[in-house]
Amino acid sequence: MEIAFIIIGAIVLVFAWLALDLHLGRKKHLKEIKRLKFPKRQSEIMLYADGNLLYKDLFHDMRHATNHIHSLFYMVRNDHASKEFLSILKDKADQGLEVRLLLDYFGSFDIKKETIKDLEQHGIKVEVYHKPAFPFFFFSINQRNHRKITVIDGKIGYVGGFNIGKEYLGQDPEFGVWRDYHLKLEGEGVQDLQSQFIQNWEQAGDFPSSEWGERYYPELPKGPITHKLVPTNGGHLTETFYKLIQKAETSIIICTPYFIPSESLLDELLDALGRGVKVTILVPAKADHALVMDAAFPYFATLIEAGADVYRFYLGFYHAKVVVIDDHTCDIGTANFDKRSLFLNNEINCLIFDKEFVHKTVQEIHKDIHNSEKLTLEFIRNRTWMDKGKEKLSKIIAPLL
Repeated sequence: MEIAFIIIGAIVLVFAWLALDLHLGRKKHLKEIKRLKFPKRQSEIMLYADGNLLYKDLFHDMRHATNHIHSLFYMVRNDHASKEFLSILKDKADQGLEVRLLLDYFGSFDIKKETIKDLEQHGIKVEVYHKPAFPFFFFSINQRNHRKITVIDGKIGYVGGFNIGKEYLGQDPEFGVWRDYHLKLEGEGVQDLQSQFIQNWEQAGDFPSSEWGERYYPELPKGPITHKLVPTNGGHLTETFYKLIQKAETSIIICTPYFIPSESLLDELLDALGRGVKVTILVPAKADHALVMDAAFPYFATLIEAGADVYRFYLGFYHAKVVVIDDHTCDIGTANFDKRSLFLNNEINCLIFDKEFVHKTVQEIHKDIHNSEKLTLEFIRNRTWMDKGKEKLSKIIAPLL
């Protein structure tokens, strides 16, 4: 009996330490953070919902770079898709271009040290972001740089939900068809993607801030689409979502692979439903991480009871991060509608204020809804006792999901 009490006491102490580490680490992070804020810009913007089309254009633009390539990805796999991506970077470095590659420590864990050494031997500068660190070790291993940014010659920028790997091309049989949304920018907005990359680069390498000249910030033309890039750092995403939801008069569409909102965001959605706004949520039917879908069911039940429609994409895996407000605003980027994006991750989203672009985005979403099934309260209530048990467990670790 005494041993049992000692074991239970030890477990309680470990969980208390983890919670305290997470709390104090985040508090320190928010105090020290240097968040970039960008104005509204005018750019030409192209939307991608298919990884094959995205990679075709991204790789084409990289191959035709003449000055530099700056690329930041949360996840770069060790497969044929990533090998093509890295091969292009090596070719451009061999041609004398400046090539920088920034990777998240945990997200790109597949990349071997030998691969990084090979890249560096070709002259590519490689940095790894968010390495585990003391004194707040648990917080540090849960922070992620979840951004996906590529800037080519300071004139072309890519940002969105796709990483680099075969699953994003729909070639992983475990997931099948992969749906995600990504943007290509040409115009004023590229300078803001460049600034965000440079800030993360300097932070990752612990380099002193310096002036980056005209080579990185060429004169850019105005495009037809008004937009605003919004970087968040584990502390400011909530207010972005608040403002979007509060602006809604007729409809809100939320597309996300993980739906685990804060209680205050849930209340905002319920308020929107109460004032007659149609709320539609689109998520995957299958999960790529343990417990994330289980954690979502209590929120789904509350929202469905209040009149929301929830759809589950069954054709493959749904990884899009999109919020559409009425017919005039959409938000596309790297942030999920979950607590990890809200309170831990570095993210970047693009708010787009253009009715024609919003209409095109909604058309893509309707294609995804066509390949989805509507979630019902009956389904939620009739899940197995094991599934409901996983739901209860997910509540305990929800801040990390």
